[in-house]
Amino acid sequence: MTTKLVSRIVGAVAIVGLVAGVAHLMRPAHGADSAARPGARAPAFTSKDIAGRNVTLADYRGKTVILEWTNDGCPFVGKHYNSGNMQALQRRFTDAGDIWLTIASSAPGEEGFVGPDEARADIARWKAAPSNFLLDPDGVVGHLYDARATPHMVVIDPTGILVYMGAIDDKPSVNLADVKTAKNFVVAALEELAAGKPVTISATRAYGCSVKYKRS
Repeated sequence: MTTKLVSRIVGAVAIVGLVAGVAHLMRPAHGADSAARPGARAPAFTSKDIAGRNVTLADYRGKTVILEWTNDGCPFVGKHYNSGNMQALQRRFTDAGDIWLTIASSAPGEEGFVGPDEARADIARWKAAPSNFLLDPDGVVGHLYDARATPHMVVIDPTGILVYMGAIDDKPSVNLADVKTAKNFVVAALEELAAGKPVTISATRAYGCSVKYKRS
């Protein structure tokens, strides 16, 4: 298979994924009455981490918390890890004292589903550095935070208010080079938050692969 053909296939998949994402956004979200929204208190949750421990949002009261929805089979997620972008952000902000939680909400048998061993392998392969990795195979946390595409990003301030949710940046592509020229919405929100300023852009539409939730 030629490089040009592979590029065309990836491009077609990206377009189909984005169109599907737009169609999904036009439907009422699961649990929309309790879904997270900017300016409101972030919904409480409890989820298992890869060590089998219960993790709650309340565990990090007083800390800025970043939630990152992932799918290890998604090329849009791959763009940010294969370029080193996601790991660099994880290290930068956890070194500053923030909490970074990576979350997998894919259902068993679906693309992106991982158990503890697979999640550890992903962390090792990508040299990722989140504070913790949470497993959400029933999609409870994902639906609560209206995660529809990966990567989906959320920023919660130290008082528990959700200040940003949506895309990681403004370049909805699988091109690694685009990371360097993109406006990173998560970085902008975290920098404004650290400076005591209001977050200018509090919501965007996440781009990427649709979250493969458990079918009801």
